[in-house]
Amino acid sequence: MTERAQTAPGRRTLLGAAVLGTTALGVSGTAHAAGRGAPAGRSGGHGSYRDLPVPTVIGHRGASGYRPEHTLGSYQLALDMGAHIVEQDLVPTKDGHLVCRHENDITGTTDVAEHPEFASRKATKRVDGVSITGWFTEDFTLAELKTLRAKERIPGNRQENTVYDGRWEIPTFEEVLRWADEEGRRRGRTVWLYVETKHPSYFRGLGLGLEEPLAKLLRRYGRHRANSALILQSFEPSSMQRLAKLVATPRVVLLSGPKERPWDFVESGDPRTVADLVRPAGLKWIATFAQGIGPTLDLVIPRDGAGRLTTPTALVADAHARGLVLHPYTMRNENTFLPADFRRGTDPNAYGDVFGALRAYFEAGIDGIFSDNPDTALLAAADFAKD
Repeated sequence: MTERAQTAPGRRTLLGAAVLGTTALGVSGTAHAAGRGAPAGRSGGHGSYRDLPVPTVIGHRGASGYRPEHTLGSYQLALDMGAHIVEQDLVPTKDGHLVCRHENDITGTTDVAEHPEFASRKATKRVDGVSITGWFTEDFTLAELKTLRAKERIPGNRQENTVYDGRWEIPTFEEVLRWADEEGRRRGRTVWLYVETKHPSYFRGLGLGLEEPLAKLLRRYGRHRANSALILQSFEPSSMQRLAKLVATPRVVLLSGPKERPWDFVESGDPRTVADLVRPAGLKWIATFAQGIGPTLDLVIPRDGAGRLTTPTALVADAHARGLVLHPYTMRNENTFLPADFRRGTDPNAYGDVFGALRAYFEAGIDGIFSDNPDTALLAAADFAKD
């Protein structure tokens, strides 16, 4: 591995450079520049997910490195920065609406604790085998959730983001679909979305199944076809299998740690682990109902005991051999989230050598990446495309 610069640029330096870079290229230009032999999606229309630039930069929960996650402010900034796709996670309300939150536990991402009228809603629940105490979307109507305001999830790491606490409400997925259509018309190109069903087995057990209302919205907004500008994803393979029967929208199976089992496997008694699913036989099975996988980055390049990157696994080659695209998660700029060999200085919240880390993952052959800082990932992708 080549020696890297020891001085990491400051947060505003990186942000400013990226914004200048995307402005100079234009949003559409950025998409083309980041592509590596793959054409951008057709302007103003839908195109195959295989037409997306490679490496594809996915705004993880929007531009959550700079704004509270899963807000229209975070989504808008990701799009303005040039992200090729903007991600949403979906959970239901008590009255069956789909809203954008990373978790149904909204204790850390909203000001619900400051609302005395909802104090009695605090509860302890067991979600996918984990006991959690807090406030949960399934205990609120949409009208009640709309009285809350979003806030930064990890203020200890991203204190600057707290200036936006209270600025935005919780968006519904339908509001995001309308926003994407409006932005598409304004920009003259389709806005891509990446949509995750969260805890689908848990919610189905509550009578709040996610897949049917999601499919209904996708059909209503014309994003139910194989060439729609939207990708579906879930950590539960059965959710993607269920959606495959409802819509033709492309699907991705998310994969966590190798020893873990998808929760729907736990409930059904399927003994397979993620380690089984990333083997050729597991990938072949996934390819029967999905078009890609979203592995944790450690499944692409493992870390050693000291947290440093080691040798890439065979996952990229094995997945590509079965026609699957790979969109790993998640890149963040702060030292605390980076592999140890790319951290700079002693401040865990300072930016490290994120460009070096991104290059290592791009060199492993991945097709795209989820990033909290899409501007940084876009610059890294553009650099990589020049080689």
